[in-house]
Amino acid sequence: MNNSSTVNILAVDDAADNLFLLESLLSEVENYTVQLAENGEEALTVIKKSPPDVILLDIMMPGLSGYDVAKRVREDPRLPYIPILLLTAHEQSSLVKGLDAGADDFLRKPFDVDELLARVRSMVRLKRSIDAHRYMVQQRDDFVARLTHDLRTPLVAANRVLDLCLQGTFGNIDDEAQTALTNIVTNNTNLLKMANTLLEVYRHDAGQKSLAVATVSLQSLGNQVVTELAPLAEEKGLKLTLEADKSYVIRGDQLELRRLVTNLVGNAIKFTDAGYVTLQLHSKTEGTVSLDVKDTGAGISAEEQRQIFEWFRQGDHMRSGSGLGLHLSQRIAQLHNGTITLESAPGQGSTFSLTLPLLNNDAEKQP
Repeated sequence: MNNSSTVNILAVDDAADNLFLLESLLSEVENYTVQLAENGEEALTVIKKSPPDVILLDIMMPGLSGYDVAKRVREDPRLPYIPILLLTAHEQSSLVKGLDAGADDFLRKPFDVDELLARVRSMVRLKRSIDAHRYMVQQRDDFVARLTHDLRTPLVAANRVLDLCLQGTFGNIDDEAQTALTNIVTNNTNLLKMANTLLEVYRHDAGQKSLAVATVSLQSLGNQVVTELAPLAEEKGLKLTLEADKSYVIRGDQLELRRLVTNLVGNAIKFTDAGYVTLQLHSKTEGTVSLDVKDTGAGISAEEQRQIFEWFRQGDHMRSGSGLGLHLSQRIAQLHNGTITLESAPGQGSTFSLTLPLLNNDAEKQP
């Protein structure tokens, strides 16, 4: 919706006289078109079929109240943001309850015509501002996704040529040149990993990621990650182990969950200089399982913990990476109806806990 576009307004009221008044007042404004609904159920049908730009919503209606309608609109992830102005003739109507339900403003009847129109103009400005911001974010994300995708091909091609050079395909190279080429390959590999992670983050945040859901044994998955990352831990003299009191089975995407756990364990190894990194599998609450990644690393301050799962949140540590891995991990957990929490303190290590729903009540008995 731009400044010159038509503004579609939905007025909802169980009183025909009120609807007639609202339609008469608003239809006189240039670029305003008004649609009417006589109850909450009808309003929700209209909103789902063709979302309006602004909703004028009476609170006291038979069936679904205005509070109920506002709450359902806000809870529907398929709908764009629609400003809601609540209207009421009852003194006992609660402004707090209306705002908590998701409304943006509140107006008591009988209302002053100029005030009503001013409130509607305010709702229109809010809608335009949010739509403009959303458009800019979408354009940015699309650009990042295209750029990231285009970066991968030359990086892969460059590494293949460099590998051939290191193998002597184009002739022998001295030790100094070999060291330089090896460093370039390592840097390119790290950049490729960052590009792949960024692309995965975009797919998750844009809702374009679909899961290949199957039965997953968390104990087996944990063993795979420990085996894969054991050489990194051994290089730093760290003890890397998996402790599981039972074999826990869930429904999920094996590759995505492995990416998540690998990231948590990899981070723990990266920020731990002495001691251990341990994966612990145990029951959390009834019907859920927790996979805890514990380390004896540097720990994380309370201030950093509040933002640690945000986009590009790198932290202050000199070994901090792109700031994408934990954000992606949180997104993967959410897609599996799970959560990731953190307990840490500077100098006392960290524990990242992944909590997921079990497959069923008998899941713990499965091998």
